[in-house]
Amino acid sequence: MAHRLDPLLRPASIAVIGATERAGSVGRLALRNLQLGGFAGPLYAVNPGYTSVLGTPCFPSLAALPSPVEHVVFAVADHRLEAVLDDVIAHGARAATIMSSLVLEDDVVPALRERVAEKIRRAGLIVCGANGMGFYNFRDGTWACGFETRAHRRDGNVAYISHSGSGMCGIVDTDERLRFNLVVSTGQELAVSMDEYLDFALDMDSTRVVGLFMETARNPHGLVRALAKAEQRRIPVVALKVGRTELSARLAVSHSGAVAGRDASYQALFDRYGVQRVEDMDQLATTLAMFAQPHRVGAGGLVSIHDSGGERQLLIDLAETARVPLATLAPASVARLESLLDPGLPAVNPLDAWSKGGPDYHVTMQECFATLMADPAAAFGAVVHDRAPGGGIHATYLDYLRHGHAATGKPAFLVANRQGTGADPAVVAATHEGFPVLDGLASFLRGARCLLDFRDHQLRHGRRRPGQAARAAAMIPGEAAAAARARLAGGAVLDEAESSRLLRDCGIPANDCRTAQTAAEAVAAARSLGYPVVLKTAERGIHHKSDRGGVRLALADDAAVAAAWNELAAQLGPRVLVAPMVRATGLELMLGLVRDEQFGPVVVLGFGGLHVEALGDVVCALPPFDAAEARRLLGRLRQAPLLASRRFRSPLAIDAFCEAAARFSGLAVALGDAVAEIDLNPVIVHPGGCIAVDALIVGRRNAPGETPEMRQAV
Repeated sequence: MAHRLDPLLRPASIAVIGATERAGSVGRLALRNLQLGGFAGPLYAVNPGYTSVLGTPCFPSLAALPSPVEHVVFAVADHRLEAVLDDVIAHGARAATIMSSLVLEDDVVPALRERVAEKIRRAGLIVCGANGMGFYNFRDGTWACGFETRAHRRDGNVAYISHSGSGMCGIVDTDERLRFNLVVSTGQELAVSMDEYLDFALDMDSTRVVGLFMETARNPHGLVRALAKAEQRRIPVVALKVGRTELSARLAVSHSGAVAGRDASYQALFDRYGVQRVEDMDQLATTLAMFAQPHRVGAGGLVSIHDSGGERQLLIDLAETARVPLATLAPASVARLESLLDPGLPAVNPLDAWSKGGPDYHVTMQECFATLMADPAAAFGAVVHDRAPGGGIHATYLDYLRHGHAATGKPAFLVANRQGTGADPAVVAATHEGFPVLDGLASFLRGARCLLDFRDHQLRHGRRRPGQAARAAAMIPGEAAAAARARLAGGAVLDEAESSRLLRDCGIPANDCRTAQTAAEAVAAARSLGYPVVLKTAERGIHHKSDRGGVRLALADDAAVAAAWNELAAQLGPRVLVAPMVRATGLELMLGLVRDEQFGPVVVLGFGGLHVEALGDVVCALPPFDAAEARRLLGRLRQAPLLASRRFRSPLAIDAFCEAAARFSGLAVALGDAVAEIDLNPVIVHPGGCIAVDALIVGRRNAPGETPEMRQAV
């Protein structure tokens, strides 16, 4: 089936404008790469100074070509580029690759980049770049890149799309263990953004995994669609996300805006669609190699075999930091290992199987690793041995991998404790055979965590009923949401009484409260609600009441309420809020919402209370989601063990909080563009349930529709 990017990434014909015989030039390398890749269609050079370049026919202009071409590669200086672009458009080409930076020293306004972008837009030209390094479609033999690279084959299964040109070359050109089918340096994305290249890669039947070196999302809607497509097709996406995106409310009014963090929306997006995130290029290359191998991950955790007790302990320490579970062996596996090991070696995972050595040592290691791999709790296994002299590998290590895999079919990796070489023929051959040879425990463990997380995400996705998460939004009464949207218009701020009323109307447990302007009104409200009560300032513009000394607790009678009102009126103003004193003992959590300038609403869950910003222990998610997802997210908090604390007489009603969080995520969707921030802090979770005792809802100051409103696939 045809793809919109076909004229760009697999064109029928190509011309290189500026092709030349000058050594080291982009014009020479661009043409040479197309020849090396085996481009099968008509290929022309365009340069009035030659009749042929590198044996390819050369013509003085596009107009002189014997037939129109579909794709043009630019290899001209920026001061000539605009005129050449006019010729390309007049010629009728459908696509182009522009690698130059589009910067002129004595430019005019609008600048060259803007002029070129406008011409491309008006012509409907499909362009890779500018200010990139082009692309390689290895599968179809189109190497549209003006820089040197290594030898590549056509049978790769890794797609790699990078905003950084060096971030592309730093992996593609240097590591022969990875075989690619498509590699793109997207550059400035004048006409084609990362999501479209990702969509193209997902349609290639050879793609097993996609890597992204990502700076931003220039088309958030398209990125969401592409990631949903990857999830549906069970193709893992591994992202190295650099830089940060501001949340739309830069001067956050609520605690939620302060604690969510500038990267919250991307992490929430990745969580929603099972994108595996890494922190550096070593982790990216390692994780791509681990996903590229063909064997299916089993249930359970990691098993590993070592020839050093100290290095075994190192893995245990690093695995805990990386949150990689180590399989607990079944009794049958323990018994089998005990029959194989020398006396004094414990039959545990991770396993140190080296003791006396001897002629049968390698056979023992093979059998021990096969036993580990066959254990029901083993998802995959690693032989963790140092490299041979010179950075190569001992052939016997590969025998362990093959033997262990043959017994189970599970993935097996050879891991060096530190850097080896990725160019050794045995290393490359073993990796392509399906047994990746990897460098460094930390990078391997990050990849291991990614394999396990992707497996678990796919299991959850498979169990997710169609529309399950969307039903969270349907729980919100339309009348309540419509009234709130109208009230929030123009950036209005709902005070605690209004916010609490809306939450209760939407089925989210929130403390009842009344406003009062006089001591008599405060006393009447307290009598109506029942003692003891709390008085809080309700003066407009005071959003963090405790910080201003605007809260009085545990007021037990009329006299205490009147005295508290007098104090608050004198200190901050007469408008107060009266609410029942929540007597339940429990944990203080929080629910919040912030709006990202690219991806719309982001829900914040975590530990709350007075020190919410100092703790910063929150997770974020794209709404809507269900209670089960809320429970999973809470498990990622640093202080998650407190949720199961035994210091309370009965277990805390965490499930009630998760149900409230799901409804809250529905409210986030129902309010749509009208809301900028929401803060429910604290939400007290106790054995009998949960209740929000303070609430703040802030309307958007911008016109509805000004910020992209994402519609997540569910």
